[in-house]
Amino acid sequence: MSQAEPTPDNKSSGGLMVWVRELVEAILPALVIVLVVNLFLAQATRVEGQSMEPNLHNNERLIIEKLTKRFHSPVRGDIVVIKRPQGRSDPLIKRIIALPGETVEIHDGHVYINGELLDEPYITQPTLGAMTARIVPEEHVFVLGDNRNASNDSRAFGMVPFDDIIGRAWFKYWPVDEIGLVTH
Repeated sequence: MSQAEPTPDNKSSGGLMVWVRELVEAILPALVIVLVVNLFLAQATRVEGQSMEPNLHNNERLIIEKLTKRFHSPVRGDIVVIKRPQGRSDPLIKRIIALPGETVEIHDGHVYINGELLDEPYITQPTLGAMTARIVPEEHVFVLGDNRNASNDSRAFGMVPFDDIIGRAWFKYWPVDEIGLVTH
């Protein structure tokens, strides 16, 4: 007896299995790489709202880097993406103003750190309102938006734990005519 010739159905199901296996072999490593990069190194985010104007604008796209936070403490002036307080899923973008152990206060249109006026060349308007002196606890930072009069920030929700800092704004990739490093 001779071997049975493969039927068209056998050929197509075998070819389909080879195609599926090749697809999985190509896509699975790519997905793992994307997952590792997104979890530990960098991720894309979108600016929502006007709280960081005039430096960042609504709908701009940024890459935030997550690596440096593992090796050194936050730095005053860094623009960071933080987990939104009260468990909401969409993150906030703010600027670090005060560091652990520092006293921060707001009065007369200015921010003071340890009683000294904070030089803030990145803002274009006075900081309205007043906030009595508060000491930033260990492993926390005090953050403000650059557009102080339209920002939900530490004045409203308090100090931000280091663990709630997702990453530091690093690179702007949209709009295309503004591609470049995010300056702090």
